[in-house]
Amino acid sequence: MDDMLSVTDDVTAIMTEIGRNARAAARELATASAEVKNTALHAMADALLANSREILAANAVDLQNVQGKDLLPSFIDRLTLTGGGIAGMASALREIAELKDPVGDVIAAWERPNGLKIERVRTPLGVIGVIYESRPNVTADAGALCLKAGNAVILRGGSDSTNSSQAIGGCLKAGLEIAGLSQYAIQIVPTTDRAAVGAMLSGLGGAIDVIVPRGGKSLVARVQNEARVPVFAHLEGLCHIYVDTSAEIEMAKTIVVNAKMRRTGVCGAAETLLIDSAAIGSHLMPILEALTDAGCEIRASAAVLKVVPGLIPATEEDWRTEYLDAVISVAIVDGVSGAIRHINTYSSSHTEAVLAEDAQVVARFFNEIDSAILLHNASTQFADGGEFGMGGEIGISTGKMHARGPVGVEQLTSFKYRVHGTGQIRP
Repeated sequence: MDDMLSVTDDVTAIMTEIGRNARAAARELATASAEVKNTALHAMADALLANSREILAANAVDLQNVQGKDLLPSFIDRLTLTGGGIAGMASALREIAELKDPVGDVIAAWERPNGLKIERVRTPLGVIGVIYESRPNVTADAGALCLKAGNAVILRGGSDSTNSSQAIGGCLKAGLEIAGLSQYAIQIVPTTDRAAVGAMLSGLGGAIDVIVPRGGKSLVARVQNEARVPVFAHLEGLCHIYVDTSAEIEMAKTIVVNAKMRRTGVCGAAETLLIDSAAIGSHLMPILEALTDAGCEIRASAAVLKVVPGLIPATEEDWRTEYLDAVISVAIVDGVSGAIRHINTYSSSHTEAVLAEDAQVVARFFNEIDSAILLHNASTQFADGGEFGMGGEIGISTGKMHARGPVGVEQLTSFKYRVHGTGQIRP
């Protein structure tokens, strides 16, 4: 199959073939040894480094193609690859190779009074479809994670990153070949036609077992509305930081600036800052000054404007906005109770942080907020599978079924039961 299709190709037929090939590859991968899969991952990492010049050239074409489209800086940031970024991708693949192989892992085991011995054992999900936007690094991360978990994967990147994704995909295929694995274990959808997305959402005739969307609200909404297979939903990262009056001021300043400004375009970037009303005189101005000095625009609630009248007034929409930019909304709340109310009203259930030295405040925050990731005295930008020791992630799931939080190797498995008997029959 050619890497790219002409507009006259039958997208439905092509996608059906991709699904059929993926299903066949999944059966092979389900029994592939850890050694073989790890050989492929290391070979993929080697290929990324050996072909970094070609990958950067492909990325330069993608960047040239989006010029003049008036895109947000965060979009360009996610699209842009560097030599260091490619080295980081290769390193992530090696880290994934070093992880314990989850397939066949006995999660639990017990014996019944009748002598039956029961085991719950991890198994691959099968075929995973990943639909993503402007993030060419997802091609490597998702491909490697799915392979490690024994799954075949179909990757459909955004049209803006198609050249970069194809170049990276070529390196992944080279690794599969070296390890003697099916070339269809990792497939890059070779067309930018949106009909390909619709075909994946239909399940490709039963070939796809789960869909993982990574992108903006419109993409995720379409996937959730149209998918006929289970979805690991990654909604927007409307992340909050609550600064309690017990928080250490210098620590709070450093964490808040990092959470907002380290990389504004990632889903773990803080979008709303909540300050304890008891800390207005001590914490508010130092933190706002630190944000301003870092180049962050502040949208302020009425209570904040009474203290700092020159700021931009926040609207109701600000509390519901994932800026993905150097902008943050700031409100005063009535202690941890007020923070919990605000977060439970506006949060996307992604990531929230509490900065406090009062253990009771932290306990209430952790107990009464049900977001996927909660942090104490740490930046929200740690909401990342690699930072969790997972060797990377395929996304952050904000749903509650099956996988939640960073979706790493273990989350890309299901399980089955193995029951051993000695001749038992049921009376």
